[in-house]
Amino acid sequence: MNMAFMRRLHGWLFAALVLLGAGAVGYLTARHDRVADWTFNSRVSMSPETRAVLAKFDGPVDIVSYASPQGDLRQTIAAALQRYQRAKPDLHLSFVDPQQDPAAMRNLGITVDGELILHYRDRQQRMDTLTERSLTDALERLVRGGDRIVAFVTGDGERRADGPANADLGTFVSQLEKSGLRAVPLNFSQVTGVPEHTDLVVLAGPQAPLAPGATKALLDYLAGGGNLLWLADPGNLDASLQPIADELALRVLPGELIDPSSAALGLKDPRIIALGDYPPNIITRGFTLTTLFPEVAPLAEMRKSDWKLEPFLRSSPQASTQSLDKNAAAPLKGPLDFGFALSRLSPSPAKSEQRVVVIGNGDFLSNSYLGNGGNRALGERIFNWLLGDDQLISMPPRGAPDRVLNVSQGELGWLSTGFMLILPLILLVIGGLIAWRRRRA
Repeated sequence: MNMAFMRRLHGWLFAALVLLGAGAVGYLTARHDRVADWTFNSRVSMSPETRAVLAKFDGPVDIVSYASPQGDLRQTIAAALQRYQRAKPDLHLSFVDPQQDPAAMRNLGITVDGELILHYRDRQQRMDTLTERSLTDALERLVRGGDRIVAFVTGDGERRADGPANADLGTFVSQLEKSGLRAVPLNFSQVTGVPEHTDLVVLAGPQAPLAPGATKALLDYLAGGGNLLWLADPGNLDASLQPIADELALRVLPGELIDPSSAALGLKDPRIIALGDYPPNIITRGFTLTTLFPEVAPLAEMRKSDWKLEPFLRSSPQASTQSLDKNAAAPLKGPLDFGFALSRLSPSPAKSEQRVVVIGNGDFLSNSYLGNGGNRALGERIFNWLLGDDQLISMPPRGAPDRVLNVSQGELGWLSTGFMLILPLILLVIGGLIAWRRRRA
């Protein structure tokens, strides 16, 4: 065989192998879907929270999109839901043309082209915009099985659930409402008791003594099996709250916590308690984020009762109490508990278990401190446990961390000079060298 024939043979074999490889790639890609995300922290992929929500469903989820077949809307919706279907194969998507039966669409309340209705068992949720955040919230509401009514006691200087002030809880509560919680005010000057169908009552640091009727209403609510979140503030417990503490067999200790070891985290105020380790409890199981608690009241179990008390927030051994009262007793040494989860068999036949959380601090969920570390994630765990949504307690924290580049004015000047002057000069020099070499060649 001559060399020319061998070269042609090699060329034919190479072309055949290329065609065979292309065919194999086409065959495999038609039957197997593999997606890789190489962005930082996989930020364009489905979030861990969304995957965790999908894992809570033990049956199929049907999504019906009322989208017109004209245009690309259906293709856009189908493409957006593909990654959800990869994570949950029994998530089904179907389309209905809203123009085929306008009367039926009016009865369903369909007003937006592309509106989605999610079905799971006998539950459903609506969506008029499709983003990962909105879809995850809708899926979480499906897991809950309906909106939960959370009543916030008002009228005595408590932290407002809808307030924008630094000490209020407006930011946190607005985020909770997206996942199926409905916050309502509870003013005992207008009602004599906690309304029926209330899933949780929040008593967030009243600044004035409760009226006797309010104290009685809360005691009756507890006696009837109601769930309670009590955010206490440092200082001596006033007489209106003492009966509630007695009912829960808890004591608010005098003074407030200080922890000099917080300075290692860059905290200048020793009254800010930083936690990165937690006592074992269902609320904090697997929770490793650092949380900050400013101005903390220590708590202690007062006596044995039918309540099962479990501490889940505890200071470091370096912590102690301080008091502005010169006649106060000697300071207490850490570790000191300041968060308790209480549970018992519910007195109400409609519930199996009654749950209460008492924390010697309310600022950690306030507008000022909510964004610090894992404060928001811990608050969500507390509310999920109190509402009996145990399957949602271990949800990963929402969102991805912000990526911030801090550049000084001098550094910004150097960057500007580099991009506007130095980089163009380098490109000109390289271009000149390439042209010079080509002329010599």
